[in-house]
Amino acid sequence: MIGLIFGETSFPLEILKKIKQRKKKYIIIDFTVSKKFKKNKKSFSVSIGQFGKIINILKENNCKKVLFAGKVNKPNFSKLKLDFKGIYYIPRIIKASKLGDAAILKEIIKILDQNKIKTENSLTFNPELSLKKGNYSKIKPNTQDQLDIKKAIKTLNNLRQYNFSQGVVVRNKKVISIEGKGGTKRMLEKSKSKKFRNHGVLVKFPKKKQDLRVDLPTIGLKTLKQSKNAGLKGIVIKSKQHVFLDKKKCIKFANKNRMFISVK
Repeated sequence: MIGLIFGETSFPLEILKKIKQRKKKYIIIDFTVSKKFKKNKKSFSVSIGQFGKIINILKENNCKKVLFAGKVNKPNFSKLKLDFKGIYYIPRIIKASKLGDAAILKEIIKILDQNKIKTENSLTFNPELSLKKGNYSKIKPNTQDQLDIKKAIKTLNNLRQYNFSQGVVVRNKKVISIEGKGGTKRMLEKSKSKKFRNHGVLVKFPKKKQDLRVDLPTIGLKTLKQSKNAGLKGIVIKSKQHVFLDKKKCIKFANKNRMFISVK
Protein backbone atom coordinates (compact mmCIF):
# COMPACT_ATOMS: atom_id res chain seq x y z
CA MET A 1 0.00 0.00 0.00
CA ILE A 2 1.34 3.42 -0.94
CA GLY A 3 0.04 6.84 0.10
CA LEU A 4 -0.29 9.27 -2.80
CA ILE A 5 -0.07 12.88 -1.63
CA PHE A 6 -1.55 14.80 -4.55
CA GLY A 7 -1.66 18.50 -5.40
CA GLU A 8 -2.58 20.42 -8.56
CA THR A 9 -1.40 19.79 -12.20
CA SER A 10 -2.12 16.72 -14.34
CA PHE A 11 0.95 14.78 -13.16
CA PRO A 12 -0.99 12.99 -10.35
CA LEU A 13 -3.47 11.69 -12.95
CA GLU A 14 -0.61 10.06 -14.89
CA ILE A 15 0.65 8.37 -11.71
CA LEU A 16 -2.82 7.17 -10.76
CA LYS A 17 -3.34 5.71 -14.23
CA LYS A 18 -0.09 3.71 -14.01
CA ILE A 19 -0.79 2.51 -10.46
CA LYS A 20 -4.23 1.25 -11.48
CA GLN A 21 -2.68 -0.56 -14.46
CA ARG A 22 -0.26 -2.30 -12.09
CA LYS A 23 -3.13 -3.07 -9.71
CA LYS A 24 -1.11 -1.67 -6.81
CA LYS A 25 -2.96 -0.83 -3.61
CA TYR A 26 -3.09 2.88 -2.78
CA ILE A 27 -4.84 5.69 -0.94
CA ILE A 28 -4.88 9.39 -1.87
CA ILE A 29 -4.28 12.35 0.45
CA ASP A 30 -5.96 15.10 -1.57
CA PHE A 31 -4.39 18.55 -1.08
CA THR A 32 -6.06 20.10 -4.15
CA VAL A 33 -8.21 23.21 -3.67
CA SER A 34 -10.94 21.84 -5.96
CA LYS A 35 -10.91 18.41 -4.22
CA LYS A 36 -10.05 16.85 -7.58
CA PHE A 37 -10.10 13.26 -6.29
CA LYS A 38 -13.27 13.40 -4.16
CA LYS A 39 -15.06 10.83 -6.38
CA ASN A 40 -12.36 8.26 -5.68
CA LYS A 41 -13.41 6.07 -2.74
CA LYS A 42 -9.78 5.72 -1.68
CA SER A 43 -9.29 9.48 -1.42
CA PHE A 44 -9.12 11.57 1.75
CA SER A 45 -9.42 15.36 1.59
CA VAL A 46 -7.18 16.77 4.33
CA SER A 47 -5.76 20.17 5.31
CA ILE A 48 -1.98 20.48 5.25
CA GLY A 49 -2.17 21.40 8.96
CA GLN A 50 -3.92 18.18 10.01
CA PHE A 51 -0.76 16.14 10.53
CA GLY A 52 -2.41 13.87 13.08
CA LYS A 53 -5.15 12.96 10.64
CA ILE A 54 -2.69 12.49 7.75
CA ILE A 55 -0.39 10.21 9.77
CA ASN A 56 -3.35 8.24 11.19
CA ILE A 57 -4.83 7.69 7.71
CA LEU A 58 -1.46 6.44 6.41
CA LYS A 59 -0.84 4.15 9.38
CA GLU A 60 -4.41 2.79 9.49
CA ASN A 61 -4.01 1.81 5.84
CA ASN A 62 -0.56 0.30 6.47
CA CYS A 63 1.18 2.88 4.23
CA LYS A 64 4.89 2.83 5.04
CA LYS A 65 5.70 4.80 1.90
CA VAL A 66 4.31 7.96 0.30
CA LEU A 67 4.74 9.67 -3.03
CA PHE A 68 4.28 13.42 -3.61
CA ALA A 69 3.03 14.75 -6.96
CA GLY A 70 1.46 17.99 -8.15
CA LYS A 71 1.80 21.51 -6.86
CA VAL A 72 0.84 22.20 -3.25
CA ASN A 73 0.37 25.93 -2.74
CA LYS A 74 1.82 27.60 0.34
CA PRO A 75 -1.08 27.82 2.83
CA ASN A 76 -2.42 30.88 4.64
CA PHE A 77 -1.19 29.85 8.09
CA SER A 78 -3.61 32.15 9.95
CA LYS A 79 -6.61 30.37 8.37
CA LEU A 80 -5.18 26.86 8.45
CA LYS A 81 -7.29 24.15 10.05
CA LEU A 82 -5.09 22.40 12.63
CA ASP A 83 -5.41 19.25 14.69
CA PHE A 84 -3.35 18.40 17.81
CA LYS A 85 -0.29 17.18 15.88
CA GLY A 86 -0.72 20.07 13.48
CA ILE A 87 -0.36 22.52 16.39
CA TYR A 88 2.79 20.64 17.44
CA TYR A 89 4.40 20.60 13.97
CA ILE A 90 3.19 23.88 12.44
CA PRO A 91 5.96 26.09 13.96
CA ARG A 92 8.48 23.98 12.00
CA ILE A 93 6.47 24.44 8.78
CA ILE A 94 6.13 28.21 9.31
CA LYS A 95 9.87 28.50 9.94
CA ALA A 96 10.61 26.48 6.79
CA SER A 97 8.15 28.57 4.73
CA LYS A 98 10.38 31.61 5.18
CA LEU A 99 13.02 29.78 3.14
CA GLY A 100 10.60 28.93 0.30
CA ASP A 101 8.33 26.14 -0.99
CA ALA A 102 11.16 23.60 -1.33
CA ALA A 103 11.95 23.97 2.38
CA ILE A 104 8.29 23.32 3.33
CA LEU A 105 8.32 20.03 1.42
CA LYS A 106 11.62 19.02 3.00
CA GLU A 107 10.18 19.65 6.46
CA ILE A 108 7.04 17.61 5.70
CA ILE A 109 9.27 14.74 4.49
CA LYS A 110 11.25 14.94 7.77
CA ILE A 111 8.05 14.83 9.82
CA LEU A 112 6.80 11.77 7.94
CA ASP A 113 10.22 10.10 8.27
CA GLN A 114 10.09 10.65 12.05
CA ASN A 115 6.80 8.78 11.97
CA LYS A 116 8.47 5.89 10.06
CA ILE A 117 6.89 6.83 6.72
CA LYS A 118 9.38 7.06 3.85
CA THR A 119 9.07 9.22 0.74
CA GLU A 120 9.43 7.66 -2.71
CA ASN A 121 10.62 9.44 -5.86
CA SER A 122 7.71 11.06 -7.74
CA LEU A 123 8.75 9.25 -10.92
CA THR A 124 8.85 5.75 -9.34
CA PHE A 125 5.89 4.55 -11.41
CA ASN A 126 6.41 6.87 -14.41
CA PRO A 127 10.11 6.90 -15.41
CA GLU A 128 9.02 7.48 -19.02
CA LEU A 129 8.01 11.04 -18.06
CA SER A 130 11.63 12.10 -17.66
CA LEU A 131 13.92 12.61 -20.67
CA LYS A 132 17.64 11.92 -21.12
CA LYS A 133 20.17 14.39 -22.56
CA GLY A 134 19.57 15.35 -26.16
CA ASN A 135 17.50 17.45 -28.57
CA TYR A 136 13.92 16.31 -29.08
CA SER A 137 12.84 18.63 -31.89
CA LYS A 138 13.91 19.13 -35.52
CA ILE A 139 15.17 22.62 -34.65
CA LYS A 140 18.35 22.75 -32.56
CA PRO A 141 19.68 25.70 -30.50
CA ASN A 142 22.01 27.90 -32.59
CA THR A 143 25.00 29.89 -31.28
CA GLN A 144 22.81 32.76 -30.02
CA ASP A 145 20.44 30.33 -28.33
CA GLN A 146 23.37 28.59 -26.63
CA LEU A 147 24.51 31.93 -25.17
CA ASP A 148 20.99 32.55 -23.83
CA ILE A 149 20.88 29.04 -22.34
CA LYS A 150 24.27 29.53 -20.67
CA LYS A 151 23.12 32.85 -19.19
CA ALA A 152 19.86 31.29 -17.91
CA ILE A 153 21.62 28.35 -16.23
CA LYS A 154 24.16 30.68 -14.59
CA THR A 155 21.29 32.87 -13.30
CA LEU A 156 19.49 29.88 -11.74
CA ASN A 157 22.74 28.63 -10.18
CA ASN A 158 23.30 32.03 -8.55
CA LEU A 159 19.92 32.09 -6.78
CA ARG A 160 19.93 31.56 -3.01
CA GLN A 161 19.64 28.02 -1.67
CA TYR A 162 15.90 27.85 -0.95
CA ASN A 163 14.63 30.23 -3.62
CA PHE A 164 11.33 28.97 -5.06
CA SER A 165 12.38 29.75 -8.66
CA GLN A 166 12.73 26.82 -11.04
CA GLY A 167 12.57 28.85 -14.25
CA VAL A 168 14.14 31.83 -15.99
CA VAL A 169 13.62 33.48 -19.39
CA VAL A 170 16.61 34.92 -21.25
CA ARG A 171 16.51 36.77 -24.57
CA ASN A 172 19.57 38.19 -26.36
CA LYS A 173 21.76 37.37 -23.30
CA LYS A 174 19.47 39.47 -21.05
CA VAL A 175 17.45 38.03 -18.16
CA ILE A 176 13.85 38.94 -19.02
CA SER A 177 12.05 37.26 -16.13
CA ILE A 178 12.68 34.92 -13.20
CA GLU A 179 9.93 32.64 -11.93
CA GLY A 180 8.17 34.07 -8.89
CA LYS A 181 5.36 32.86 -6.65
CA GLY A 182 2.94 33.23 -9.57
CA GLY A 183 4.66 30.31 -11.30
CA THR A 184 5.77 29.65 -14.88
CA LYS A 185 2.60 30.97 -16.52
CA ARG A 186 2.93 34.41 -14.89
CA MET A 187 6.64 34.54 -15.74
CA LEU A 188 5.96 33.80 -19.42
CA GLU A 189 3.18 36.40 -19.58
CA LYS A 190 5.67 38.99 -18.34
CA SER A 191 8.17 37.85 -20.98
CA LYS A 192 6.03 38.66 -24.06
CA SER A 193 7.72 40.75 -26.70
CA LYS A 194 6.20 42.50 -29.73
CA LYS A 195 9.64 43.34 -31.08
CA PHE A 196 11.18 39.85 -30.85
CA ARG A 197 9.45 36.73 -32.15
CA ASN A 198 11.04 33.29 -31.96
CA HIS A 199 13.89 34.66 -29.85
CA GLY A 200 14.88 33.66 -26.34
CA VAL A 201 14.67 30.59 -24.16
CA LEU A 202 12.89 29.23 -21.09
CA VAL A 203 15.15 27.15 -18.83
CA LYS A 204 13.52 25.08 -16.07
CA PHE A 205 15.89 23.33 -13.64
CA PRO A 206 15.24 22.01 -10.10
CA LYS A 207 15.83 24.41 -7.24
CA LYS A 208 19.29 24.32 -5.66
CA LYS A 209 19.66 21.75 -2.85
CA GLN A 210 16.21 20.44 -3.80
CA ASP A 211 15.10 16.99 -2.70
CA LEU A 212 14.80 15.39 -6.14
CA ARG A 213 12.16 12.96 -4.93
CA VAL A 214 9.55 15.73 -4.95
CA ASP A 215 8.49 18.97 -6.65
CA LEU A 216 10.38 18.49 -9.92
CA PRO A 217 9.96 21.13 -12.68
CA THR A 218 6.99 20.11 -14.84
CA ILE A 219 6.74 20.80 -18.57
CA GLY A 220 3.73 20.09 -20.77
CA LEU A 221 1.87 21.28 -23.85
CA LYS A 222 0.56 24.33 -21.98
CA THR A 223 4.15 25.39 -21.25
CA LEU A 224 5.08 25.07 -24.94
CA LYS A 225 2.05 27.14 -26.01
CA GLN A 226 2.71 29.80 -23.38
CA SER A 227 6.37 29.96 -24.49
CA LYS A 228 5.26 30.36 -28.10
CA ASN A 229 2.89 33.19 -27.10
CA ALA A 230 5.77 34.85 -25.25
CA GLY A 231 7.79 34.80 -28.48
CA LEU A 232 10.37 32.30 -27.25
CA LYS A 233 12.26 29.90 -29.48
CA GLY A 234 12.78 27.01 -27.12
CA ILE A 235 12.69 25.22 -23.78
CA VAL A 236 15.58 23.63 -21.88
CA ILE A 237 15.25 21.15 -19.01
CA LYS A 238 17.72 19.08 -16.99
CA SER A 239 18.26 15.41 -17.77
CA LYS A 240 16.22 13.08 -15.54
CA GLN A 241 15.32 15.96 -13.20
CA HIS A 242 11.90 17.00 -14.49
CA VAL A 243 8.43 15.77 -15.35
CA PHE A 244 7.62 15.97 -19.07
CA LEU A 245 3.92 15.58 -19.88
CA ASP A 246 2.32 15.15 -23.34
CA LYS A 247 5.69 14.29 -24.91
CA LYS A 248 4.43 13.47 -28.44
CA LYS A 249 2.12 16.50 -28.57
CA CYS A 250 4.90 18.78 -27.31
CA ILE A 251 7.39 17.58 -29.93
CA LYS A 252 4.80 17.91 -32.67
CA PHE A 253 3.95 21.45 -31.53
CA ALA A 254 7.65 22.42 -31.33
CA ASN A 255 8.34 21.12 -34.84
CA LYS A 256 5.30 22.87 -36.29
CA ASN A 257 6.27 26.19 -34.69
CA ARG A 258 10.03 25.94 -35.35
CA MET A 259 10.86 25.72 -31.64
CA PHE A 260 13.39 23.53 -29.87
CA ILE A 261 13.13 21.20 -26.88
CA SER A 262 16.55 20.54 -25.40
CA VAL A 263 17.63 18.43 -22.42
CA LYS A 264 20.97 19.22 -20.75
